[in-house]
Amino acid sequence: MPAQPSTGGPGVPADAREVPEVPDVFDPRVHAAGPPHEAYRILRDHHPVARQAEPEVLGWPAGPGFWAVTRHADVVRVLKDARTYSSYLGATQIRDPDPADLPFIRRTMLNQDPPEHGRLRRLIARAFTPTRVDAFAGRVRERAAVLLRRARADATDGVADLVTAVTDEYALLNLADLMGVPAADRGLLLDWTVRVIGYQDPDDAPEPLRGPDGRPLDPRSPALLGEMFGYARELAAHKLKHPGDDLMTALAEAGLDPAELEMFFFLLTVAGNDTVRSAAPGGLLELARHPGEYARLRDGAVDPATAVDELLRVHPPVLSFRRTAAVDTELAGQRIGAGDKVVVFHAAANHDERAFRDPHRLDLGRRPNPHVSFGDGPHVCLGAHFARLQLRILHEEWRAAGLPAPELAGEPRRLVSNFINGIKSLPVRVSGPPR
Repeated sequence: MPAQPSTGGPGVPADAREVPEVPDVFDPRVHAAGPPHEAYRILRDHHPVARQAEPEVLGWPAGPGFWAVTRHADVVRVLKDARTYSSYLGATQIRDPDPADLPFIRRTMLNQDPPEHGRLRRLIARAFTPTRVDAFAGRVRERAAVLLRRARADATDGVADLVTAVTDEYALLNLADLMGVPAADRGLLLDWTVRVIGYQDPDDAPEPLRGPDGRPLDPRSPALLGEMFGYARELAAHKLKHPGDDLMTALAEAGLDPAELEMFFFLLTVAGNDTVRSAAPGGLLELARHPGEYARLRDGAVDPATAVDELLRVHPPVLSFRRTAAVDTELAGQRIGAGDKVVVFHAAANHDERAFRDPHRLDLGRRPNPHVSFGDGPHVCLGAHFARLQLRILHEEWRAAGLPAPELAGEPRRLVSNFINGIKSLPVRVSGPPR
């Protein structure tokens, strides 16, 4: 069914005769140069719910296609309406999982609908409290200070790759502390995260791992997660004998069945790590590109917490999330059939002129700021408080360390993905007079 063009929008005359074609926002390579904002603008203005093809790409099989949702109000509507737009029916990534893997994938809270989703969310929310998170603020601050000092000391000609020198380790070690993962095992968390998040990127996964039938193995498949799950069970058993003030102790004591425990560990390891792992370098990149806004943050002219939300708006850690229509419905005038895939695009919604004044301008004092970088509705990110705390402290410690204003010393390299807004390399000048 062809997408129905809108009849107007900012800067678009109602009687416009030529409607641009629907641009492709499916191919992961489209996003390797950054979110395709011109394509998003065309979609928002002319095709707010647009049919996208799913051709074979990067070794992954073709799919049936999906509806791309790009306007802020429509994205919020989809995320809030779990009865109409299900996380359970087809899970939450664009590509369809192998039907044999779908029952397994549905065990994680991310891929469930109310009321079962609410039951599991309440269990983890009792462990993942703001009080427990805030108790780690001192350790987070010390880690930021140490990593930034080390990055400056180890810099080559005053330049450091902030991803490898600071932000990857910062996100990983903070999460490991919160979860109670022993220091010797923390590298495993990063390995598992890269395996799941980087599966579309030719650098991280040059060739998809394949099963006995030759089909590519989905990174969510139990065939690839057995090692992680075995570790989760061992760690939970250890925590029952040697409890601590950490998430894994709380989950081990919550009486979860083994499958629920494994999937919680999977969700925390991957989502908990990669949210900050993507957002931290993204925020520093935006500050490097907008020195005037950095000066406002440095000089105390804006609240660091408010600044963090604006950086998250401009660089959301997640590019897209998928739902599946549970019933025939209509969105922005477009008829959607039961079983159709409906995919929301966070960066497109965060730059919608209908919701944000001058959306392509970085304004660290922006209020209100109803960005959807942490989602909305029943699946709004449980770890948002911890992510915001880490990002705020990182920016505060950059200033406290006397580092110069972030200045790019080369082009960043981005993850090839239509799911995660990741940065693999960010060369920045870290020595020189503070400015």
